[in-house]
Amino acid sequence: MTSTLDDLVLDKGSHKSAADGMCIMEAVAYFQGQPFTDAPPCVSPILRNFGISLNDRFPDDQRQLLKPLIPLLPGTAGDGLDEARGYLALDWLIRTYTAAWFDLAGMTAEAAELRGLVRIADLAAAHAAGPVVREMRSRAAAAGAAAWDAAGAAAWDAAGAAAWAAAGDG
Repeated sequence: MTSTLDDLVLDKGSHKSAADGMCIMEAVAYFQGQPFTDAPPCVSPILRNFGISLNDRFPDDQRQLLKPLIPLLPGTAGDGLDEARGYLALDWLIRTYTAAWFDLAGMTAEAAELRGLVRIADLAAAHAAGPVVREMRSRAAAAGAAAWDAAGAAAWDAAGAAAWAAAGDG
């Protein structure tokens, strides 16, 4: 059984008991002396969901980097900061995460437009970002459709060339 954070190895997913392994939230409950659960009531629901998401998506080595957060999470439930945390997550999702995907897709102007949005820290900023986000979604859909059409045309051309080559060889 784990007695310190140094001994702990965070595992992916949920577990039946501490002996079976622990995710970040199960470790919070364990070290707080609470019933074994991945939903300790002492942790903000937003931080809980984000922590579980990171825990389950990170590879094993990166997951261990979450351990220093374990003693910081208790006491965040009901602390009045969840609205700010929600806006922070939305801001990151739009101005960082989505912009990075646009960059990877070669849509750098769209990525720059998302990064250029005012920091989303309240409802007014979220509403202001809405039309830009919807426009970017439309551009992404159009780019995706164009790519699909080009891939389909290339596949048909390749199949046709292969069929003609096979027929000529026969």
